[in-house]
Amino acid sequence: MKTAATGRNAPANLPCAPEAIDAFLSQPADTVLRCLAHQRGPFLALGAGGKMGLHLCAMLRTALRSLGRTDPVIAVSRFTSLRDREDFHAFGVETIAGDLHDEAFLRTLPDAPSVFFLAGVKFGTATSPELLQQMNVEMPRKVARRFATSRLVAFSTGCVYPFVTPASGGATEATPLAPVGDYAASCAGRERAFLETPGCHATLVRLNYSVEFRYGLLLDIALKVARSEPVDLRMGYCNVIWQSDAIAHAIQCLDLSACPARPLNLTGPEILSVRALAESFGRLLERPVNFQGEPAATAWLNNASLSHRLFGRPTVSTEQMIHWVASWVRADHVTWGKPTGFENREGKF
Repeated sequence: MKTAATGRNAPANLPCAPEAIDAFLSQPADTVLRCLAHQRGPFLALGAGGKMGLHLCAMLRTALRSLGRTDPVIAVSRFTSLRDREDFHAFGVETIAGDLHDEAFLRTLPDAPSVFFLAGVKFGTATSPELLQQMNVEMPRKVARRFATSRLVAFSTGCVYPFVTPASGGATEATPLAPVGDYAASCAGRERAFLETPGCHATLVRLNYSVEFRYGLLLDIALKVARSEPVDLRMGYCNVIWQSDAIAHAIQCLDLSACPARPLNLTGPEILSVRALAESFGRLLERPVNFQGEPAATAWLNNASLSHRLFGRPTVSTEQMIHWVASWVRADHVTWGKPTGFENREGKF
């Protein structure tokens, strides 16, 4: 679907050519350079074949190159989901293919002082509790034992928290965990794997929600508006952070890795109304907006003020994200075709 952009509501231009999006999302901030200046390689990214792994690895490689360093950056994955090995090789990132659940394979991986853990399952698990247990609890425990002497940054989710009201400002790192549904419970189990492994130094990154041009909560809303589909308001509020900011903050979490593992919320500074987001996309895409359902009094919301004090506020504003995503959708560029399911209040994915 393509329509002409007119008037002051026309979406802003994209920040780069569509074919350069991955490089754009992988540019390191100065804070990343300062962090990596005192971190040792090799740098290992486990479960790198998903939505964030390429940009994480490419940002590490680009930053190290800027520092005049040749430390290996190694992406480990089965490479069967979203990204293939050639995507990583194009950025100078090494790859190793294998199954992280296989302890024999884990033993073959090189020792690395700095390890990022991005592996796990979510979608299609509503009827597979055994898969959640295997991939989100047992496999992380094996990884934690294998790399117990490394600095680990383990990606988790804000879904381990209870639903909270927007007036609360969002759950903080001190909020007791109360996962809703089997997926969130398995993510809490993943955190325990790193917390309970003797000697394991880790930061547990509780992320809500990373977005880019081709994937994420904002894209989900924009596509519904563009297609004249109703926007579900049951989960009426949310947090978002631009992918490059999320990755930059995650890299800096190497500095925070502790034993026992330390949790850190990672998201943008605002609590956003889903209705208001949809209405913004309606104006930018020049489409009427349809809604279904009513906002509940609570939602999965993170308060990331601690990470902002440590790393600075995200550099990309919500307004900028909305304009970029609207421009992408208006131009009918490719998307990953993987809805986030953010409106799901039952925790079954």
